[in-house]
Formats: sequence, structure tokens, C-alpha cells
Amino acid sequence: MDEAVEKLLPAIEEQLSSPETPYVKEAFERILTEPDIEEEEAKAMLAFCLADEVEAMMEEERAFDTNRYQMLLSLLPIMPEGR
Repeated sequence: MDEAVEKLLPAIEEQLSSPETPYVKEAFERILTEPDIEEEEAKAMLAFCLADEVEAMMEEERAFDTNRYQMLLSLLPIMPEGR
């Protein structure tokens, strides 16, 4: 697992239980309906999307784009290839 993704797993755990980010839990539950995807892998997929948005935010010197993050999550379990 990529180090950046691994470091974001606690943030994903928090988002899964937060009423402010229901779309993360929805994506998680949707991914788990896929055959052969375990909880750990699903959480890593969510963290990958979060890492991609954080990286884009830093590169583009902008605020966190919730809409972009939600769009990346909506693509799962197909992994986005980045920008």
C-alpha cells in the first residue's frame, strides 16, 4: 500500500463515521457489494481518492474540492488514473 494512502486511513475512518461526509460511507458500502473486495481494500480505495485530491489541492494551491473528491469516489471500484 502506498505510504500516502496508508497515512490517510485514519482520516477515512473518521469520514466513515462523520455525519458531515455521508458520501464516503455510501461509497464504502457500494464498493463492498462488489465480489472479492474486502473492507481493508475498500478503505484503501477511499484513501487513494482522498490522497489524489490532497495532492491536486497542493499542486494547484487551492482549497479542498469536495465535488472533485465525491466524483473520484463515485468512480470506485474502478481506480482513477489521476490527473
